[in-house]
Amino acid sequence: MDDAVLGTGAGREAGRSRLDLEPDTVERDLIKLVLTVVELLRQLMERQAVRRFDTGDLSEDQEERIGLTLMLLDDRMAELRDRYGLRPEDLNLDLGPLGPLLPRD
Repeated sequence: MDDAVLGTGAGREAGRSRLDLEPDTVERDLIKLVLTVVELLRQLMERQAVRRFDTGDLSEDQEERIGLTLMLLDDRMAELRDRYGLRPEDLNLDLGPLGPLLPRD
Protein backbone atom coordinates (compact mmCIF):
# COMPACT_ATOMS: atom_id res chain seq x y z
CA MET A 1 0.00 0.00 0.00
CA ASP A 2 0.95 3.63 -0.55
CA ASP A 3 2.63 5.47 2.35
CA ALA A 4 0.07 8.29 2.03
CA VAL A 5 -2.80 5.83 2.51
CA LEU A 6 -1.15 4.15 5.49
CA GLY A 7 -0.15 7.44 7.04
CA THR A 8 3.47 6.36 7.36
CA GLY A 9 6.82 7.47 6.04
CA ALA A 10 7.06 10.18 3.40
CA GLY A 11 3.31 10.12 2.73
CA ARG A 12 2.59 11.06 6.33
CA GLU A 13 5.08 13.95 6.19
CA ALA A 14 3.45 15.26 3.00
CA GLY A 15 0.02 15.03 4.65
CA ARG A 16 1.17 17.14 7.57
CA SER A 17 2.25 19.95 5.29
CA ARG A 18 -1.21 20.05 3.68
CA LEU A 19 -3.25 19.82 6.87
CA ASP A 20 -2.62 22.40 9.57
CA LEU A 21 -4.40 21.43 12.77
CA GLU A 22 -3.07 24.10 15.07
CA PRO A 23 -5.76 25.11 17.61
CA ASP A 24 -5.41 28.82 16.79
CA THR A 25 -5.80 28.17 13.07
CA VAL A 26 -8.81 25.91 13.52
CA GLU A 27 -10.56 28.46 15.73
CA ARG A 28 -9.85 31.33 13.34
CA ASP A 29 -11.01 29.31 10.31
CA LEU A 30 -14.20 28.29 12.10
CA ILE A 31 -14.87 31.90 13.11
CA LYS A 32 -14.22 32.97 9.52
CA LEU A 33 -16.78 30.46 8.23
CA VAL A 34 -19.39 31.43 10.82
CA LEU A 35 -18.88 35.15 10.18
CA THR A 36 -19.15 34.54 6.43
CA VAL A 37 -22.55 32.91 6.89
CA VAL A 38 -23.70 35.67 9.24
CA GLU A 39 -22.48 38.35 6.80
CA LEU A 40 -24.36 36.68 3.95
CA LEU A 41 -27.56 36.65 6.03
CA ARG A 42 -26.98 40.25 7.17
CA GLN A 43 -26.68 41.42 3.57
CA LEU A 44 -29.80 39.51 2.55
CA MET A 45 -31.76 41.02 5.46
CA GLU A 46 -30.49 44.47 4.54
CA ARG A 47 -31.61 44.10 0.92
CA GLN A 48 -35.02 42.86 2.02
CA ALA A 49 -35.37 45.81 4.41
CA VAL A 50 -34.49 48.27 1.64
CA ARG A 51 -37.14 46.69 -0.61
CA ARG A 52 -39.71 47.00 2.17
CA PHE A 53 -38.67 50.63 2.80
CA ASP A 54 -39.08 51.39 -0.91
CA THR A 55 -42.53 49.80 -1.14
CA GLY A 56 -43.80 51.55 1.99
CA ASP A 57 -44.70 48.29 3.77
CA LEU A 58 -43.23 49.47 7.06
CA SER A 59 -44.27 52.04 9.61
CA GLU A 60 -41.79 54.72 10.60
CA ASP A 61 -41.21 52.92 13.91
CA GLN A 62 -40.51 49.61 12.12
CA GLU A 63 -38.09 51.32 9.75
CA GLU A 64 -36.24 52.84 12.67
CA ARG A 65 -36.01 49.52 14.57
CA ILE A 66 -34.81 47.62 11.49
CA GLY A 67 -32.24 50.30 10.70
CA LEU A 68 -30.93 50.30 14.27
CA THR A 69 -30.78 46.49 14.38
CA LEU A 70 -28.84 46.33 11.11
CA MET A 71 -26.40 49.00 12.32
CA LEU A 72 -25.82 47.14 15.60
CA LEU A 73 -25.27 43.88 13.74
CA ASP A 74 -22.78 45.58 11.42
CA ASP A 75 -20.92 47.03 14.44
CA ARG A 76 -20.80 43.64 16.17
CA MET A 77 -19.52 41.99 12.99
CA ALA A 78 -16.74 44.59 12.80
CA GLU A 79 -15.79 43.90 16.43
CA LEU A 80 -15.59 40.15 15.80
CA ARG A 81 -13.57 40.62 12.61
CA ASP A 82 -11.14 42.85 14.52
CA ARG A 83 -10.86 40.35 17.38
CA TYR A 84 -9.84 37.58 14.97
CA GLY A 85 -7.73 39.73 12.64
CA LEU A 86 -10.11 39.42 9.68
CA ARG A 87 -10.92 42.01 7.05
CA PRO A 88 -14.35 42.23 5.38
CA GLU A 89 -12.88 40.83 2.16
CA ASP A 90 -11.61 37.77 4.09
CA LEU A 91 -15.24 36.71 4.51
CA ASN A 92 -15.91 36.65 0.78
CA LEU A 93 -15.45 33.04 -0.32
CA ASP A 94 -14.31 32.39 -3.86
CA LEU A 95 -16.80 29.98 -5.45
CA GLY A 96 -14.61 29.33 -8.46
CA PRO A 97 -16.51 29.68 -11.74
CA LEU A 98 -19.52 31.10 -9.88
CA GLY A 99 -17.47 34.03 -8.60
CA PRO A 100 -17.42 35.46 -5.06
CA LEU A 101 -20.09 34.52 -2.52
CA LEU A 102 -20.71 38.11 -1.43
CA PRO A 103 -21.13 41.05 -3.79
CA ARG A 104 -18.12 43.34 -3.90
CA ASP A 105 -18.84 46.90 -2.82
